[in-house]
Amino acid sequence: MRIVVCVKPVKGEINPFDECALECALQVENAEITVLSMGVPSTANMLKALTRLGISRAVLLTDNAFAGAHTLATSYTLSLAIKKLTPDLVICGRQSIDGDTAQTGPCLAQTLGFSVITNVLKINDITDKIKCTTRIGEEEATFPALICVEKINTLRFPSVRAKTKEVVIWNAQDIDADVSKCGAKGSPTKVLKTYECNTGQRKCKFIKPDELISVIEKERNKTRTEIELTQSDVKFDEIWAVGEELKEAALSVAKSVRIIEKQPPHIIAQLAKEHRPKAILWTADFWGRKNAPMVAAILQTGLCADCTNLETDGEKLYMYRPAYGGSLIAKIECRTYPQMATVRIAESNQDEIIVAGGKGAKDDFGLVKVFAKKLGASVGASRGLVDMGIAPYDMQIGLSGKSVSPIIYIACGISGSVQHTCAVEKAGTIIAINSDKNARIFEYADYGVVGEIEELKYLFTN
Repeated sequence: MRIVVCVKPVKGEINPFDECALECALQVENAEITVLSMGVPSTANMLKALTRLGISRAVLLTDNAFAGAHTLATSYTLSLAIKKLTPDLVICGRQSIDGDTAQTGPCLAQTLGFSVITNVLKINDITDKIKCTTRIGEEEATFPALICVEKINTLRFPSVRAKTKEVVIWNAQDIDADVSKCGAKGSPTKVLKTYECNTGQRKCKFIKPDELISVIEKERNKTRTEIELTQSDVKFDEIWAVGEELKEAALSVAKSVRIIEKQPPHIIAQLAKEHRPKAILWTADFWGRKNAPMVAAILQTGLCADCTNLETDGEKLYMYRPAYGGSLIAKIECRTYPQMATVRIAESNQDEIIVAGGKGAKDDFGLVKVFAKKLGASVGASRGLVDMGIAPYDMQIGLSGKSVSPIIYIACGISGSVQHTCAVEKAGTIIAINSDKNARIFEYADYGVVGEIEELKYLFTN
């Protein structure tokens, strides 16, 4: 079997999700594996190191024309190289840790005309078809196929005697690329500006550890925070929303909303071609993250992922999302039609209290779970804790996890990046427990306790 593994360099190293993709390929017996990457010339150093793992070859796509590519242009460029390599299977990581969009895999699959399975937890069979366990159940696909894997394994180390191979370098001419479809020129989305995010800030009252339980009991009677979506002064006459749950968000930028039923991407794309909506909103859930990029590929339009706010001047849709690892908010526009975005909405759950742990609670997550049980609360986790393998993905709260709106949210050892705070801003009361009194999370909390989780053991267990 011929397998291509797409890998992205992040700060000079292979993206962690792509490490898992490569390990999946290495576990396939007698596979001919090509590792493919797009980047600056120095990316060859990363690829050369990977050749020691026993892969057949490594290919680097590098050309000034490829610079500044967003999802659509990246998918186009990678697809040309993959067509030249003629694989049976393409394996990608679910997302890159710098972009967090999870769009490239599905968009690339559609561009190639391959079957696609996303959010793969386990490859069960790879003979006549590929059969996988995913986050939504058991799925299968015919070859050629593309799969996007979660963090499900650890990339092996090379053997001591393993030697490196030379990296194959391809430029735009080598893959017969139309440079107008590559890089920044071929990217319909454009970042207009970035800025520090202050949305959702609260006035934190610091309390003593002994006051924590009484504060929780008092705040139980409060309601969830109702965050009013900013209403644009000028609105579209009509836009589309794929799913009823997006109606409120759509009405913040449009006078009327046409609700589109969730259905296969080629059907939605055909409807869009016929009716030419100015904008289409999608849910930022497993379904939306898989299908929206496929429709973007069919329509050759831009897609902004995981938007937390929208605005318009009546013609352009301006989309806001956390960027650069969650430290900033980016304002993005789409220069093609329909303008498309996946939008974050809080889960419609009835959790009264959620107790969540972060990297600061990595050694005490058991205590966090005990505390949650004591309160009759659900348990959550930050991305950092999930990435460390301490908590499962279905607990992850944040931009690349889920948004929540409990009456009380208790953050234990969570630093408070934009990625996380944007997903809990609808909580009624936020209580932060952190050993660092200057942690950002306190700026977004109603109450704060400065201290180590271990020091509060007597509160958590009694």
